[in-house]
Amino acid sequence: MAAGPICRDAGDRRAARRGSRERILAAPVVPTPEPWRRIAYAPVGGLLGIGFASHPGSGQDLVMVVSHDGHGLFDAVTGEKIARDRDPDPEDSSRDADPALSCPGLGPVAGSRVRIAGLFGGGLHTTAEGGWKLEVVAPDWPNDRVVLSRDGGLPHSGPYGEGWWHIFHSNYSELRAAGFSPSGQTLAIATSSDLSLWTRGTGHSQSTGAEA
Repeated sequence: MAAGPICRDAGDRRAARRGSRERILAAPVVPTPEPWRRIAYAPVGGLLGIGFASHPGSGQDLVMVVSHDGHGLFDAVTGEKIARDRDPDPEDSSRDADPALSCPGLGPVAGSRVRIAGLFGGGLHTTAEGGWKLEVVAPDWPNDRVVLSRDGGLPHSGPYGEGWWHIFHSNYSELRAAGFSPSGQTLAIATSSDLSLWTRGTGHSQSTGAEA
């Protein structure tokens, strides 16, 4: 008996998923395409989560990092660390103490609270103006990969390096969060051991080895 339409559709979907998985597995890690440029890599031991804030004066993106060693605030245009709290209130690093998953701001955003995404939950923006999309995939679980695209997202049927790019492979630490800032000008990827930042704004690139 010939397969019915439902069976054929299900088989086509399974074949498409297998093909997508194989394409992602075969895709090497490459630099982000223009206009994105990597501005910072910062080792952060025991990183728990990250969140975005806006500088009240300039409006530029800031990135808050929460870790076992304290809280840090980074300039998302230069990658420079601009504030740090080495001894925050323990309740501000606890999932149970703050169901809203937020922590007090530092430096220029002191007096406000910053939403955090990471180990305890929450999430960052996965799309940005210009058709950009960020996806976390795990074709060889438990190692996560981060894919940046402009082709509408999975299954990424177009040529690799034209509409989609494999920009990060978390094969050494646990992925905590990946996403865009609300402004869409910053892309951040955090693992349990480090923070990486990309921007399409203006400024000078910088790498830092400072702990958050």
